[in-house]
Amino acid sequence: MKLTHSRAVLLMLVVTLLWSTAGVVTRHLEQAHSFEVTFWRSFFTLLTLLVLLPVFQGRSVFGRIRSGGAALWISGVCWCGMFTFFMLAITLTSVANVLVMMSIGPLLTAVAARVFIGHRIAKRTWITIVVAGCGIAYMYASQVSAGINLMGTLVAFCVPISGATNWTVSQHARARGHDVDLIPAVLIGAVLSSVVTLPLALPLRASGHDLALLAGLGVFQLAIPSALAVLCARVLQAAEVSLLGLLEVIFGILLAWIGANEVPGPNVLAGGTLVIGALIINEWVGWRSNI
Repeated sequence: MKLTHSRAVLLMLVVTLLWSTAGVVTRHLEQAHSFEVTFWRSFFTLLTLLVLLPVFQGRSVFGRIRSGGAALWISGVCWCGMFTFFMLAITLTSVANVLVMMSIGPLLTAVAARVFIGHRIAKRTWITIVVAGCGIAYMYASQVSAGINLMGTLVAFCVPISGATNWTVSQHARARGHDVDLIPAVLIGAVLSSVVTLPLALPLRASGHDLALLAGLGVFQLAIPSALAVLCARVLQAAEVSLLGLLEVIFGILLAWIGANEVPGPNVLAGGTLVIGALIINEWVGWRSNI
């Protein structure tokens, strides 16, 4: 698929909108909870990718998975972590809380790349890390003082950790001349997530209504937008992808607010605004400096 820059930007906007639907859809489930929600979304993502992969990359893609090497499988484990931790966190805490925690992924990635690969971190990014850290600390402190269970927030924090690990492994492999094909890695992640969460999800209680919603998440919230995001990343700069990706936080909070009456608390709004504002400024400056 050939994309111009403007079409890639528009497509990335659609991608972030699709990504942001997980929270509001999850709030309308009837009987499925926790690990079962994670299992069904990963399972339907797996089925979708089994159809999409041969279409995008030909049937030989499955042979390339078998010979993909350690980096591909480590990336798959990271995708499994992102799939699993995200949906578990959504069932444990507010959508706004989860999305704000996920938004610090680019900062964790920058730190991981500095520690393990030796990439230089720009001064503006260090400042952003400090400011975003203050926002996260404020959110944590307010929850502790209110006696709120922090388990959902801690689980949500594992999502950007998995993402930062994934990116670092991919960049390290690329530096050694072994590019990691991200879409097959997503398939591996979906398989692993399904296998890991199935025993924990039993007995399955999802109603037909729940299965329809979770199938929609697997197809339209995860599998398809993930494939499209890879296409966009071939055209857009990394800073542009990160900047546009932050819209998932805004879209997700608004959708949960409008579609599920989940009003974010004032502390989450204050801390989240500090985090997202710092990230937007950082990515905007980085993008402007490269054009």
